[in-house]
Amino acid sequence: MATIRPQAPRGGYAEVGVFSDLRAQRAMQEARTAGLPMPAAGAPGMEALGRADFVETPFVRSILDRAMAYVEGGFPIHFRGPTGCGKTTLALQLAQRIGRPMMLLVGDDEFATSDLVGGEHGYSRKRVIDNFIHSVMKSEDRVDYRWVDARLTMACQQGYTLIYDEFSRSRPEANNVFLPVLEERILILPTIKSKKGYLRVHPDFRAIFTSNPAEYAGVHPSQEALVDRMITIDISHFDRETDLLITQVRTGVSDGLAERTVDVVRGFRDATGTNPTVRNCIMIGKIMALQEENGRGLSFGQVCLDVLSRELNPHGKPDQERRDVLLDLIGKTG
Repeated sequence: MATIRPQAPRGGYAEVGVFSDLRAQRAMQEARTAGLPMPAAGAPGMEALGRADFVETPFVRSILDRAMAYVEGGFPIHFRGPTGCGKTTLALQLAQRIGRPMMLLVGDDEFATSDLVGGEHGYSRKRVIDNFIHSVMKSEDRVDYRWVDARLTMACQQGYTLIYDEFSRSRPEANNVFLPVLEERILILPTIKSKKGYLRVHPDFRAIFTSNPAEYAGVHPSQEALVDRMITIDISHFDRETDLLITQVRTGVSDGLAERTVDVVRGFRDATGTNPTVRNCIMIGKIMALQEENGRGLSFGQVCLDVLSRELNPHGKPDQERRDVLLDLIGKTG
C-alpha cells in the first residue's frame, strides 16, 4: 500500500504519513499555533484548561454560574459582546468547568460545510500484478479516497466541548450543519462517511459560541434558526473591581498605577461613548511595567495617547475633543 499524501483542509494541517496519524497531526499543529495545551499523542482533542492568571471576581463568577446552569440543562451557550471584553477567555474557562476535552474552532469567511464536518483528503493506492503464467500479465490498480473528519465531527463523535469562536465570521450557509446538531442531536454526513447519512451526537457533546455584534466589520448576520437554539449571554464590560484585578494580575504593576490606568480607560469610555476595554488597560500596564524595569522614560500620558489612538483618531482623523477628554483624565488621576 502506498504512502498517503493528504491534502490539508482549509485551516488544517497534515504531514505525509499513515492515514491514522492525520487527525493527531492536525490537532497538535493547531494547538501549537494557538499556544494552547497540547493534546495527548493520538488524541484529536485537547485538555480544557483555563488561563493560569484567570481572575474570578463575583461579577465574573455570576456569568460563569449562569452559563454552567444552562449547559447542565443541555443548551449551547453564546457569549456575545464587543472585541476585547473577554468572551474567548470566558468560553475557555467554561469549558474547563465542563471538564471534557475541547475542540477550538475560529470562524472564517472562507469556511464551507466540509471545513466543519470533513471531506476527502488523501488516498491509498494498491496495485496487484499477477504473472503466475509467464505469458499472461494481469495488473489491477485500486485507489481509495479517504475521509478525514473535521473538528465538528470529531467533537460530536467523542463528546468533546466545541468552542466556536467568532462563529458569525463564517457564512450562515456553512453554519447550517449546526441546526440538527443542537436541536435533534444528529450530525448530517455525506454517505461516503456514513452509510446511514447521519451520526448520533455523543451525549457529552457541548457547544460554546462567541461572536461580535452585527455592526462589526467582517461579521455576517446569523440565521435566526441557529441563534434561537442557543442561550445568548451578552457581555459588555467588566465592573471596576474586575478590570482592576485583571490589570494587576496580567501586568504586575503597583496598585496605584493599576487604579490610575483603569480609571483613565473607563472614564474615557464613559465620557466619549467609545469602546476601549480591559485589553487596553493590560497594554498600558505592561508597557509601564517594562519602562520601570528598564529605566526608560516614556510617560504614562504618552503611553495612554498611543494605546488609545484608535479611539482618538476615528477613521484616521484626529478628534480634538476626545483628546482633550483623555488629557484631562490623565491630569486628574495623576
